[in-house]
Amino acid sequence: MRVLVIGSGAREHALALALSRDPGVTAVLAAPGNPGIASVAEVFPVDAASAEQVVALATEQKVDLVVIGPEVPLVLGVADAVRAAGIPCFGPSAAAARIEGSKAFAKDVMAAAGVRTAHSEVVDSTATIDEALDRFGPTWVVKDDGLAAGKGVVVTADRAAARDHAVEILENGHPVLLESFLDGPEVSLFCLVDGETVVPLLPAQDHKRVGEGDTGPNTGGMGAYTPLPWLPEGTVERIVSEVVEPVAAEMVRRGCGFSGLLYAGLAIGAEGPAVVEFNCRFGDPETQAVLALLESPLGGALNAVATGTLADLPPLRWRDGAAITVVLAAEHYPATPRSGDVITGAEGDTVLHAGTKLREDGALVSSGGRVLNVIGVGDDLSAARQAAYDKLATIKLPGGHFRRDIGLAAVEGRISV
Repeated sequence: MRVLVIGSGAREHALALALSRDPGVTAVLAAPGNPGIASVAEVFPVDAASAEQVVALATEQKVDLVVIGPEVPLVLGVADAVRAAGIPCFGPSAAAARIEGSKAFAKDVMAAAGVRTAHSEVVDSTATIDEALDRFGPTWVVKDDGLAAGKGVVVTADRAAARDHAVEILENGHPVLLESFLDGPEVSLFCLVDGETVVPLLPAQDHKRVGEGDTGPNTGGMGAYTPLPWLPEGTVERIVSEVVEPVAAEMVRRGCGFSGLLYAGLAIGAEGPAVVEFNCRFGDPETQAVLALLESPLGGALNAVATGTLADLPPLRWRDGAAITVVLAAEHYPATPRSGDVITGAEGDTVLHAGTKLREDGALVSSGGRVLNVIGVGDDLSAARQAAYDKLATIKLPGGHFRRDIGLAAVEGRISV
C-alpha cells in the first residue's frame, strides 16, 4: 500500500514511522508533514484542513489509504471527501467526529447509551453563568464546547477563576460546558472502531499540566506512558464493554457509525470508569508511547478499519515492557511560545518532531509550542523513563522546558484506584 498521512505533529511522525516499518506499506507520504516526518516519508505542502487539496494529492499520488491525524480536518469532513473520491480513509465522517467537535453531542450520545460520565450543563449567556456555577463545585470543571486543542479546560477550586474562564469562552462566541468533577486517576484508551466492532490498544496516561506535580495551566499534553502498572486487571475489557461498545452501537443507531480511532478519556473512580471526554482521533502525546510498543503491522490494522474488515483482523501483538514520551516545549508554552530557536541533538528514531521547521540555511528551528517528543522504551517503566531522559539530556533548545516526572508517580506506586 501507498499510505498518505495527514497532519504535521509528533502524532503524525509516530504514525509515519510505524507505517514505514510495516512490510505491507511500500511508500509513506505526508501532508504537510514536518522535517522529522520528511526522514521517513515524502512530504507535500498541502493544507490538512482542505478537502479539495487532500483529495487532489491522494488522487495524483495514487494512494491506497489516507490516514487523518488531527481533529480539525475530521470535523470539517475531509474523510468524507476522500471516501467520496473512492479512496479508503482512516478517520470518521464529519457526522461521527461530532463526538469530539461538540461536547454537548457527546453527552447526548452517552446519555442514550447509558454510559457513566460527569453531570453537565451547557451555558450560553453571561446572564446565567453565576446561577449555573452555584449548581457545581467545590471543584469546577469549565470547558469550551468546541475544539480547543486540549487547552480549553479549566479545573479549579477557585470559583472566581472558573467564572473568568467561562466568561472568556462566552465572549469568544462559544457556549460553555460546566461539569461535575470526576475523582480517580485518568486513563486514555484508544480503540480501533469499525461500526460496532471495537479493538482496544494499550491504555496510557497523559500529563496535561505544564508543571511537575501536575501544577500550572493545562497544555496539549506534556508526556505520556503505557501500559499502566496500577490499572486493575480487567479494566480495559470493562471500558470496552461498558463505554466504547455502547457508544459505538448508539452512533450506528443514529446513522453516524464511527470508523477510525475512538479515544476515550476516563476517570477510574471507586464505582468504575466514567468518561471525561471522547476524541475522534489518535491522542497526542499518548499515541507516541503506544505505537512504540506495537509489533503488529500498523498499515494493515488501519486499512482493516478503513475497508470495514476490522472484525477479520488478527489480534494485535505488543512487545513486553513499557514506553514513555516526554514533550520538550518552547519557552513560555502554553502561553505565547517563542519560536525560531535553533535545536541541536535531535537526531534518531526516538525523537519525534512536533513543532519544528528547517531554516533557509538548513538549521532545525522551533516553530510551535510543543517542539519535540522524546520516546523511551524499556523492560519496565523505570527503564523506559531512564532512556527518554538520557536522550533529552543531549538535546539543546534555548529556553526549552520539559517535565521531569512523566510516569514517576506510577513508578513510585503513588497511583491507585
